[in-house]
Amino acid sequence: MNIADSPFQDFNHFLLIFIRVGVILFLLPFFNSRRIQVMSKIGMTFMIAILLFPVIDVDTSAMPAGTIGIAQLIGAELVIGIILGLIVQVFFEGVKIMGEMVGFQTGLSIANIIDPQSGMQLSIFSNMAYLMAMILFLLLNGHHVLLNALKGSFEIIQVGTLSLNPLFMQKMITHMGQMFVIGIKIGAPAIAALLFTKIVFGLITKFIPQMNIMIVAFPAQIAIGLLFFGISLRLVLVFIEKHVDGLEAVMMTSMKWL
Repeated sequence: MNIADSPFQDFNHFLLIFIRVGVILFLLPFFNSRRIQVMSKIGMTFMIAILLFPVIDVDTSAMPAGTIGIAQLIGAELVIGIILGLIVQVFFEGVKIMGEMVGFQTGLSIANIIDPQSGMQLSIFSNMAYLMAMILFLLLNGHHVLLNALKGSFEIIQVGTLSLNPLFMQKMITHMGQMFVIGIKIGAPAIAALLFTKIVFGLITKFIPQMNIMIVAFPAQIAIGLLFFGISLRLVLVFIEKHVDGLEAVMMTSMKWL
């Protein structure tokens, strides 16, 4: 099917695909980066919608006639995009939490920088871990998983059929809580090492009060923090492989609940 040769009513079909693709694309990791120009995102949305147009069957009768109906339809697509974006973002937020905890324990959380992805102030460790996770996600073809899930969303959630039930909200809350579990698991080596380091220096201060512990403790914490942070970054690869392998199944299951 070619858009240029399609009758006028088929443009409703294309418009519904364009709306959902655009909303989801603007909210997913990497694609939602502020460093990507808005016109580039619109162009990407248009190209993906063109590719999906011949292979997706959308019920154009769901296209409302009035302005209020169109606004409700866009709102429903916005909710779908937010939910899918949050499901994917959980892992990356867990990585950020790990970086913040390690940076705080190391003592480098004071030197914050602006995250080019979100425009927020993050510690150096948090920003480094997030960018590392994003690179690994793309290298493992995680973006292909997202595009496959995007295509499958039209088969699972027909346009205009969104419904939120309390059970789904409970599952989403449980899923959101996983970001803290992910952060603790990935950062466990660095967090434990820095904790024992503080205990050791606390004992030294107790038994040798004449020693200026701050001169020794701060450089030692930085060295130990950097060493074990590298080990934690190695764990990011292990966790993100599991995340990418199970991401499509999680997204499909979540869409079925919608």
